[in-house]
Amino acid sequence: MPSRPANAHDLLRWSEALSGIARTGLGFSDNLYERERFEEVLKVAADIRVAAGMELEAEVLVEEWLRSVGRGVPGYVTPKVAVGAVVGNDEGQILLIQRADSGVWLYPTGWADVGYSASEVAAKEVFEETGIEVEPLRLIAVLDGLRLGFTSVPLYSLVFHCRAVGGSLERHPLETRDVGWFSEDAMPSPLAGADRWRPAAFAAIRGEPIDVVFDRPRKPPWREERDSPDA
Repeated sequence: MPSRPANAHDLLRWSEALSGIARTGLGFSDNLYERERFEEVLKVAADIRVAAGMELEAEVLVEEWLRSVGRGVPGYVTPKVAVGAVVGNDEGQILLIQRADSGVWLYPTGWADVGYSASEVAAKEVFEETGIEVEPLRLIAVLDGLRLGFTSVPLYSLVFHCRAVGGSLERHPLETRDVGWFSEDAMPSPLAGADRWRPAAFAAIRGEPIDVVFDRPRKPPWREERDSPDA
């Protein structure tokens, strides 16, 4: 089956991959020739990202990337880590937030904080964004944020199933536009990547045994097949 035509999502992912390779190379190389080539790769990556609809100019983006280059192991570019929480109530509903930046609905999620365990971050983010107190029960998903389509920043999202134990709905004034409880047949829109996490989320809320959801390897990883569910 022929590969489908590239779209903006593909361009964004390719740009971030090239940028990560080039910045990591700059962090580990003192060879002038190699550094010049890595900087050229950054320029190509910036052009690709602009073609994907990035608002910044390519030159500005290259400068930002260069400022982020570290030395040695600290300079090895990897995805950031975010922690999300699927929270259910006694009515079998899921707790969702409408993100202030994009207007997209998703389970509560936030960056992993140094000094906190992943489950502690999950509980903290839920309370900060929704006012609901929770008890983390189990890890149910490890998802690629770029592949999920809810971020332009390379990240892995660790998603915990949590049980609501207290509090009351109160949205964060800066991070969320709205919060609410939703049943599986009445989900809000637009909803980020729901096909990937919704079945497992509601199965967990119902107390069903489930395997941890993760993004299956793509073959090839850079150009998915036209009808692939994991594109």
